[in-house]
Amino acid sequence: MSQHAAAIRTKPNTMSLPMLKVVSPPQEEPLEGALAAEPPLQPNEDFLAELKANSDRLESASPQEILHWAVERFGDKFTMATAFGPEGMTIIHMLAEIAPATPIFNLDTGYQFQETLDLCERVRERYGITVELKRPATTVAEYEAMHGGPVYKDNPSQCCFDRKLTVLKNAVRGMHAWASAIRRDQSPDRAKTAIVGWDKKFKLVKVSPLANWTKQQVWKFITDEDVPYNPLHDQGYTSIGCWPCTRAVLLGEDDRAGRWSGTAKTECGLHSLGGDESVDD
Repeated sequence: MSQHAAAIRTKPNTMSLPMLKVVSPPQEEPLEGALAAEPPLQPNEDFLAELKANSDRLESASPQEILHWAVERFGDKFTMATAFGPEGMTIIHMLAEIAPATPIFNLDTGYQFQETLDLCERVRERYGITVELKRPATTVAEYEAMHGGPVYKDNPSQCCFDRKLTVLKNAVRGMHAWASAIRRDQSPDRAKTAIVGWDKKFKLVKVSPLANWTKQQVWKFITDEDVPYNPLHDQGYTSIGCWPCTRAVLLGEDDRAGRWSGTAKTECGLHSLGGDESVDD
């Protein structure tokens, strides 16, 4: 046998060996909300029963009593998100008297009215409370450049998700509970809001002290207590969000008719029914 033939016969047949596929271990999703807190809160059967019992008990309580309960129950892990609406300003006024150290934040999308940002400063001057502005990772200019223009024009839900919901998830990570300023009579989507309940979307307890109040009660409180409010309300803006997606309402329209007008969208996603897509917004 020639040396050449022997070399061919003894050469390993590498083509027949199976290819090894490198598989990366699955990445664990980071814990959110109260699940990431120290100590964490777990929405087990006993805890959900506790929330339900307290929610039922507080149905006839005043907003101040509800806030007292929340502060006592959750301490420094109780927070509030606000868009500085009349309901949010009402709760800020109450917290200034009950628990002024409660951390309060605003989701600053970069599209807020100047009047809204000015009201943030008025809160600091009136109550000595600094509302922290929580912002997305990108500026408006960067965000629009990434997407070839304003996302709110063609996909407002995506814009809300990127510049509000994602920011809120980061803001409440490690907290136990947050205050919402929504009322049941604001929209059908909010009609079944519990006083106290587990927010599935953001994984923490949601407390809605104004759930049973009416618009008239809110504005009476603002007038009686001289609570500062957004001057845009005097120009027909009943619900104020980002300026590109907000207009004044017309006579006879629903209070939230000026939000995402001309589209089927009625919520930014923070307070959708059950918290499954879930600020006074």
